[in-house]
Parts: sequence; C-alpha cells; structure tokens
Amino acid sequence: MDFIYKNPTAPIEARVQDLLSRMTLEEKLGQMTQIERSVATPSVLKDRCIGSIMSVGGSGPIEMALTSDWADMVDNFQKAALESRLGIPILYGIDAVHGNNNVYGATIFPHNVGLGATRDSELAKRIGVATALEVRASGIHYAFAPCVAVCRDPRWGRSYESFGEDTEIVRNMTSIVTGLQGQRPEGHPKGYPFLAGRNNVVACAKHFVGDGGTDKGINEGNAILSYDDLERIHMAPYLDCISQGVCTIMASYSSWNGVPLHASHFLLTQILKEKLGFKGFIISDAEGLDRLFHPHGSNYQQSVLSAINAGIDMVMVPFRYQLFLEDLTYLVQSGKIPIARIDDAVERILRVKFAAGLFEYPLSDKSLLPAVGCKLHRELAREAVRKSLVLLKNGKDPKKSFLPLNRNAKKILIAGTHGDDLGYQCGGWTATWEGKSGRITIGTTILDAVREVTGSDTEVIFEQNPSAQTLASQDISFAIVAVGECPYVEYGGDSRELPIHFNGAEIISLVADKVPTLVILIAGRPLVIEQRILDKVEAFVAAWLPGTEGGGITDVVFGDCGFQGRLPMTWFKGVDQLRSNAVEKSYDPLFPIGFGLTSKGEVL
Repeated sequence: MDFIYKNPTAPIEARVQDLLSRMTLEEKLGQMTQIERSVATPSVLKDRCIGSIMSVGGSGPIEMALTSDWADMVDNFQKAALESRLGIPILYGIDAVHGNNNVYGATIFPHNVGLGATRDSELAKRIGVATALEVRASGIHYAFAPCVAVCRDPRWGRSYESFGEDTEIVRNMTSIVTGLQGQRPEGHPKGYPFLAGRNNVVACAKHFVGDGGTDKGINEGNAILSYDDLERIHMAPYLDCISQGVCTIMASYSSWNGVPLHASHFLLTQILKEKLGFKGFIISDAEGLDRLFHPHGSNYQQSVLSAINAGIDMVMVPFRYQLFLEDLTYLVQSGKIPIARIDDAVERILRVKFAAGLFEYPLSDKSLLPAVGCKLHRELAREAVRKSLVLLKNGKDPKKSFLPLNRNAKKILIAGTHGDDLGYQCGGWTATWEGKSGRITIGTTILDAVREVTGSDTEVIFEQNPSAQTLASQDISFAIVAVGECPYVEYGGDSRELPIHFNGAEIISLVADKVPTLVILIAGRPLVIEQRILDKVEAFVAAWLPGTEGGGITDVVFGDCGFQGRLPMTWFKGVDQLRSNAVEKSYDPLFPIGFGLTSKGEVL
C-alpha cells in the first residue's frame, strides 16, 4: 500500500488527505486533544492517538530541569506517540512567552511591554529566532506566543504580555512571528501555515480577540464595543500574523458583547477562518471549555458542543481528557457535531504538523543544546533591556541632568525590594506559572550589574530597607532604589489601584529625603506615582520586566549607552483617568504614550 502521508516530497495537502482517509473516528478525536504532561502515559499516547501535549506553568520533568532533561522527556513522549497505529507525532507546546521561560538556564528576555517600548520590530524578530532555538533545543515544537493583545487598560493582569495600548505598536512587533517560525517565502499561499525548518517553532498568536479591551480591564472579562472597533483596534495584529504564516491562533477566555470567544461561531469561523482565510488551527486556552458555564467545569458536554461547533480545532483540555473524549465522541455519533466539522479540525492540525516537518524530524536535535543561555542570546537580551528603558525624569533642575551616574563614586547605596531579586526582574511566566522571588535561574540582578561596572575604589552597599543609620551617613554619593511589582499572572494581576508593591513609594520617599536618588521601577505596567514622590527623586526610569540580563540597565544609567525607550502605554495620573487614551479630548496623563527622555533631558 502506498502511504502518501509518509512521503516527504508529496504536497502537504495530499499528505493531509491521505492520512485523514486512513483515520478512525477515535484517532481523529485524539488528534484534537491536548493533554498535560502529568497525565500523558505511553498507553494514552499510543492508544488514544493524542495530538498534543503541553506543560502548564512550572510543570517540568524535575525541579530546575535543564534543557537536556526537557529534551529527554519530550523524546520519550514522542516515541510513545510514534508507536500508535498510524505513527502520528505529537506536537509539544509550552508558554515560551519571553524566552523558553520554564527552563532553568534559558535566556529570559524582557516581557512584551518592554519590547513595545523599543518600537524595534527587527529586535523582536531576532528575539523570536533566539527563543525558537532554545525551545527546539528542549525538544519542544510549539510556543504559545506571541500575545498580540492591545492593552487598553493597565488594570488588566496580563498588561505586560501586551506590546502596548496602540494597535500600530502591536502590529509592528508581530515580526516576532517571523523570528519564531522563519521567513515566509514569496508566493506562499495566504493564510497557510509556514515553518522554515528544525530551528523554528510553531507560533501561536493569542488571544483572539479583544482580550486587552475588556470592561475595566478585568481578566477574562467582557469587551463591550462595536464590530468595527473590535476589528480596527484588536483584530488588526492578527492579519499581520496570518500574513506571516502563523500556524496557530488561540481563542481568548474573554467575551465580546457577552458572547464567550470560545463559543463564537461568528468570530472563530465566519471571520477568522472564512473572512481572514486562516488555514492553520485554532486552539482553546487551558480549560477554556470549563469556563463556559458556572460553576467552573459544569455542563461540560454542552461546552464541548458549543466550542467545537464554534470552530475550536484543538482543545487544551488539559487534565480531564477522558471526559472530553467521551463527550466529544457522543456528540459526533449523535450528529450534534457534524463529521465535516471534525474533519476540518483534523485537517488543520495535520496541515500544521506536516508544515512543521514533524513526520520527518519528530525527535529533539541535541546539537542545539549549546544555544541555550549562550553568550550571543544573553547579549541580545541585554540589548533589548537597554532599548526598553524609558527615562521619565532626569534631574530636579531641568538644566542639570542627574544621569548618567558616576561609576567611580565613593559610595553607592542600592535599596528596594527589586535591587537584588532575579525573580522579580523576570516577573510572571518564569520558572513557574506565577513567577517567584529569588535566584530562580541564571542571570544578573541590578546589584550584580552595579558591582560589575563600578570602579575598584567604589563601595557598593545593599539594604532592601535602609536603616536610619545608613541614611544618616554623609558619604553616600547617590542611591539607586529599585522597587515595583511582585510577579503575577492573569487574574492574579488584576488591580483596581495599581500601587507600587511592598510599600515601594515609602522606600523611595525615605531614601530620597536623605540621598540623591535614581528610581528604577520594575513593573509590568504604569503604576501610580504621586507627584510628591516624583518631585523628591533626581531621576526615574521605567524598566518594565527586564528578565535575566540586568546589565542592560547599568549599560544605560552609567552612560555606556543612551536612553531609547518610549512609553508603549499612557502613564496616568490616577486610576480615575483609566480608559482615557490619546485620541480623547479629556486625555491629560502624567506622561503621554510615546514619551521618553534622552540622557540629556531631551524628549525623544
């Protein structure tokens, strides 16, 4: 028998149709199922023909697992999948949203909000290339990135996953898709998935659509706006991703005018698949179906019916796969879900797998291991940090700049909760789902970086909360106070007040009353800065969530490089101003979107 689907020289569509024709219903439904690694036994992968495995945040082979540990784990899963009747490889997915952030020792890049401050699409592309290499080194083929949400309200707990509040900034930064997947060649069919080779990963534009535009910035909330505004503000970046051959798109937990995206046939099928011509597959978010009814997880069969008929192709179950497959099987056999809908979903999934070369190269490439956390990638991350820094104030006297700092100063005080905390620098989606404090991976804190660049005669001291005795010292030349937010993700980051965490404003005030002070704010969004605090300090820098390469901060504040970053979001005076943006007459921010100073105090 001639197995066309096994022929690497056959056209992808011929391979898809050949394999589809050989599949049983059980195998088709298995391909539509993505399960968590903790429930992925060899027998489940082989007997159920499971299509994809994923790791929830922090779920890895062992604590602080190295890339080689991940590659061995994924390869073992893949070998089990290849023993299935038709030998269909799995697609392993992970939230590699600012580097391969689940893996110990990987390069952690600034979160998207910082990249938005750079306005540098070529930089985003290069970060995509580096991230893809580090993900593929771990044996993983699929990155749940990029988030192309347009964040219209910083109270949203996922603000830092957005490149900015302006659609054009986000569109510009979608170049990261080409970095992740490779350069789509001229003449490649519109809307058709593309992957250049074994050094690239399947990308996932998310979360379709309007997740950054919910009422009051509530995570998984309701975006209340017309279709024209939805298309103009929030949908536009997806057109750019599709034009680059993005392989997958993830549906949003949120709703549009009361209709959950996971159940919107209009947006998923009529718009995304039919109008926009997307030929890859649509994946649900984790337990996205469980969220369609309250309480969470109830009325599950109806949720499956609504989501699959709406146009979801692969379901990130990820734990209750037996129930999912049982309900999905019943719904197809009873005719409530047409077999044509199942075939459409499976065709899309197989199309991506063939485009990705998974049938030819299902296992990891150990030759990529040296790329993980390599000097070249860390230098790239450091460049990204440099370019992302936004200088908001430089000198109490406009005619006298405070920065750059003197690296040969007699004594420098480093203070604040974020002065020596790598986990806080990286933020959420690092090592674990929520992120955490401490030396969570390999990298350079602000304190480390200051000690590296200062002169041999300079004394650098660190006190998270400086004592009165320390502040009374007459020989401190200046202080660097690093404060900000603790790590958070999703609904855990929703905030009504947007304060600096851990009494950061009080620490700034305490130090600045006694010592000339530079404030470095480590946060995923603009936070409330009282005018009295701003007046007290000599200089103020928004550093966003810079990741592992703290040396990028000292490169700029000590004058080796200039400030280039510009605000990707409006910096409000108070939370009462939120949802006021640059096109409204009432717009009166503390700092407007696009604001940023040079070291000389000039507006960029």
